[in-house]
Amino acid sequence: MGPVELTDSGTLATLRLVLDLVGVFVFALSGALLAVRRGLDLFGVLVLAWVAGLGGGTLRDLLLGRTPPAGVSDGRLVTAALLAGLLVFGLYGAYRDLARRHPDVRWGRASYAVRVLDAVGLGVFAVNGALLALAVGAGPLTATIVGGVTAIGGGLLRDLLVGQVPEVLRRELYAVPALTGAGLVVLADHLGVLSSAVAVGCAGLVTVVRLVAVGLDLNAPRALRTEGPIRWPRREE
Repeated sequence: MGPVELTDSGTLATLRLVLDLVGVFVFALSGALLAVRRGLDLFGVLVLAWVAGLGGGTLRDLLLGRTPPAGVSDGRLVTAALLAGLLVFGLYGAYRDLARRHPDVRWGRASYAVRVLDAVGLGVFAVNGALLALAVGAGPLTATIVGGVTAIGGGLLRDLLVGQVPEVLRRELYAVPALTGAGLVVLADHLGVLSSAVAVGCAGLVTVVRLVAVGLDLNAPRALRTEGPIRWPRREE
C-alpha cells in the first residue's frame, strides 16, 4: 500500500488518535510521578505531565511542518495530559501507603512505575510518529527518525527539566527499540501489509523489548574505559 492519507476515515486514522491519547496519558503519568517525587507543587506536576506527554508529539509536528503543534492545539490531548497530572497529584499519597503495606511489590517503587509507564509510551509513540509521518508523505528514513524522536522526545525533555541525565543517554536500551518499532511500521507500509493489528503489534514489541532491557539491565555498547565502569547514582524510590 502507498502512504496512508492523512484525511482518511479508516481504521488507521482512528488508530492514530487512540495511540496518541494512550501515549500522551501514560507518558504524562510518568512525568507527573517524577514531579511529585521531586517535591514539585501542583503547577510543576502539571507542567511536567504536559512536557512528558506532549513534548515528543510537539517535536514530531515541528519536524513535519504541522503548526501549531497538537500539544497546544488539540484539546483532547492537552486534557489527557493534565488529567494524568491531576490523578497522580491526588492519588500519590494513597499509592505510597499501598507501597508501604506491600514492600515486596515492584510496582510499589515509584522509579519502577515510571520505567514501566515510559516503556508503554515509548512503544505507542514510536509507532504513532511513524504512522503520521507516512500519512503526510514522508520517506522511509524520515518516517523512521520521526517515529524515534516522537518516542524519546517527551521523556528526554522531562528528565532535563528535573535536572537528571535523560534515560535515552544512560540506561538500558531506549532509543534502539523505538527506532526499530518505527522502522518495522515503515517496512510494513512498504510491503503493503500495514494494518491496525500490525501497528499495535509493533508498539507491543517495542514495549516488551524495553521492559526486558530494564529487567535484565541490557545496554547499548559503550566506549571502553580503563578507569573502571561508570556507576550511576541510585534512583530515588
